[in-house]
Amino acid sequence: MDHPSPFRTIAYAPPRLDPVEALQRATAFRWLMEGRRSVRHFSPDPVAPQLIDQLIRTASTAPSGAHKQPWTFCVVTDPALKQLIREAAEEEERANYGGRMPPEWLEDLAPLGTDANKEFLEIAPCLIVVFKQVHDRRPDGTKRKNYYVEESVGIACGFLLAAIRNAGLVALTHTPSPMNFLARLLDRPENERAFLLVPVGHPAAECEVPDLHRKELSQVLIRYDQPR
Repeated sequence: MDHPSPFRTIAYAPPRLDPVEALQRATAFRWLMEGRRSVRHFSPDPVAPQLIDQLIRTASTAPSGAHKQPWTFCVVTDPALKQLIREAAEEEERANYGGRMPPEWLEDLAPLGTDANKEFLEIAPCLIVVFKQVHDRRPDGTKRKNYYVEESVGIACGFLLAAIRNAGLVALTHTPSPMNFLARLLDRPENERAFLLVPVGHPAAECEVPDLHRKELSQVLIRYDQPR
């Protein structure tokens, strides 16, 4: 027997697009996202807080397990706090590049030209630190389970990156490991764990990115429209 839904239902009738328009939109969005790159050379020019708010509103439209929305987005623009984040991140990264990362990982990173220096964490005008809520906390302090937390927060981060690109901004997905220092510096509760650190802003005038090429469609798509 089905249980009654705790959510009030509403009618949902999004407009059905003409196939030609649907393809045009899909193609235009594909080319918009084709131009998305991970950027490490930022301009210090500020980004309006209202714009960042809209990006996070978009990220928060992502689906989540049992609609628990297990995410927190911390926006850091204070220069002193950005400096502390950079110092802590570089401390971890020096340990990573100095022996914690296995040789194969370092070999894969070598073409990207990355190292332990993370000056972009201070130069970028805005840092969005995404935390996953490993569980909820009831008013009485007891725990309530969240579901598919990694998947849910990962999807929300994908929405965030698409929104950043759509707004004409650039970003980097930065994951210093471990990231425990972020919860400490931002004074987050015990049920939150740092998931992703995203510097956001405009590219520097001299911005360069590696000349990378994405996999062809035939390498990532397998169709099942014929009997096998």
